[in-house]
Parts: sequence; structure tokens; C-alpha cells
Amino acid sequence: MENPTDTRLSDALTELLDSRWSCRAYLPEQVPHETIVQILDTAQRSASWCNTQPWQVIVTEGDGTERFRTALSAHAADKGGDMQPDVPMPAEYTGVHLDRRRESGWQLYEALGIGRGDRAASARQAQKNFELFGAPHCAVITVDAAQGAYGALDTGLYVAHFLLAAQSRGVSAIPQAALATYSPFVREYFDIPSDRAVLLGISFGWADRGHPANSYRTRRAGIEQVVQWSTR
Repeated sequence: MENPTDTRLSDALTELLDSRWSCRAYLPEQVPHETIVQILDTAQRSASWCNTQPWQVIVTEGDGTERFRTALSAHAADKGGDMQPDVPMPAEYTGVHLDRRRESGWQLYEALGIGRGDRAASARQAQKNFELFGAPHCAVITVDAAQGAYGALDTGLYVAHFLLAAQSRGVSAIPQAALATYSPFVREYFDIPSDRAVLLGISFGWADRGHPANSYRTRRAGIEQVVQWSTR
């Protein structure tokens, strides 16, 4: 049977995935409201188990972003390591997963001129997570807490489609689990009900392409490293 695949669609998807990266420095200009609505409308087409669509989104604009940025960064600076995520963070990274995590971190530090062992500089860079990397917008993503891991999985699909929808419109973004490490603060700030879990935030806007934090790209493993073929 002839494969009816439209190569234009597959090429477009590949180009989006190849061109997207986690942006860590932004220009101050706002993304037009109608563009954000288009991104949200596209992402809303995400698949989910039994079409439950367990995600909900809070989007900041204008002074709302600045107030949230100021409050969140002050809270993080005050609380430090006192983190209380709604969804447990990974217990540990081992093997190749630890290697990839370290490589990604060192790429960032090298781009910014942060030397190995410079804990003060690395702490200042980590704090930029809570400053939303200067982005003019943030999307706080919550999930129906009762759906557990599968709700988080479905919402992860939504996040992926949000990122691609943004990229397709020239808008850069970075998903940030760091925001969820202070879930009680985020919940109180936005008056999020207790039946929803704070999963992550997505900072987004127009990329500052001249900033060194945006000068590198992470690698992806080849499929031979992650795929096992079976003929059973």
C-alpha cells in the first residue's frame, strides 16, 4: 500500500523540533495577546487519555508578569532550599541520564563564563529561574491532582505542543520545573485550588539571540541508544 504521507508536514515538524531550544534570555517586548491565544489554541489540540484534558493554564502579561517575577524571586531567595513541589522531583540521576544532565549544565556555564567550582556564580544563574529569565510572559501549568502520573503524562504532551506552537510563531520558551519547587507559594499567589497540582511553568517571549545563554544547543541521543527492536 502506498504511503500517503505529506512530506511537507513531516519536514515542517522536523524543522520545528530542530530549531527549538530552551531560551534563557529574552527581550522585554510583549508578545501580542492574539499570538498567545493562537499558541494556546494550537496546544489545546493535544491528545490525552480518554480526552480528559487534565491541564489548566495561568498566563501572565504586562505588569502581571513583573509582579509575579518580583514576588517569586524574593520568595526563592528567602526560602532557598526549602522546596515543596506538588509532584515529587526525581530521586536521583544515574548513568547516562546523569551524564546528559551534567553536559547540559556545563554547556550553559561555559557559555556564560562560569568556571567549575564557582558556586556563587552558579547560584546567581540558578536564581534567574525565578526571575523567569527576564521573559515578558509565564504560563503556569497545573494538572488535575487525582489523575496522578497519567495526568502529568498527558499534561507533558500539552507542554510539548505548547513549545512547538510557540516556535512555529517565532516565540521562544523554556519549560521550568523550578517554579513548581515552590508550589505552595505559586498556589497561594494565583489562588489555585487544592485539587490541582502545580506541574511547571513555561517562560516565553522574544529571544535575546545575542545573549551568551542562548548561544549553544544541547545534543540528542541517536535512536540506536534509546530504541530496541523486537521481532517476537
